[in-house]
Amino acid sequence: MNRKTVSTSKAPAAIGPYSQAVRSGDFLYCSGQLGLDPASGSLAEGVEAQTRQSLANLEAILASEGLGFGDVVKTTIFLADMADFGLVNTIYAGCFKGDCPARSTVQVAGLPKGGRVEIEAVAAYRS
Repeated sequence: MNRKTVSTSKAPAAIGPYSQAVRSGDFLYCSGQLGLDPASGSLAEGVEAQTRQSLANLEAILASEGLGFGDVVKTTIFLADMADFGLVNTIYAGCFKGDCPARSTVQVAGLPKGGRVEIEAVAAYRS
């Protein structure tokens, strides 16, 4: 199997035994991104800021491989509170225009570092 670990300093370093992303064949599997500032490692304040930072972190990982939001085929959003769905959805919609990726959104009992939102993505390399 063709497998490559992907890492960029423009997104937060992994806070556990995992990679920011892994390329396997024609797909890039991006680990869930919290709203952590890559420079300071601190969590942005509030769900809006965390959502924007989470998406910026994903964008940085995608860009490190020459990809963008238009190459994303699937995302999963994890929310600490489903009451934040509308706000998160509005911010998310600003990044994914046209043919949007498939998506799941779930409420979870908790996220690392007390985060309010975490977003993971799978992107496809163009042939």
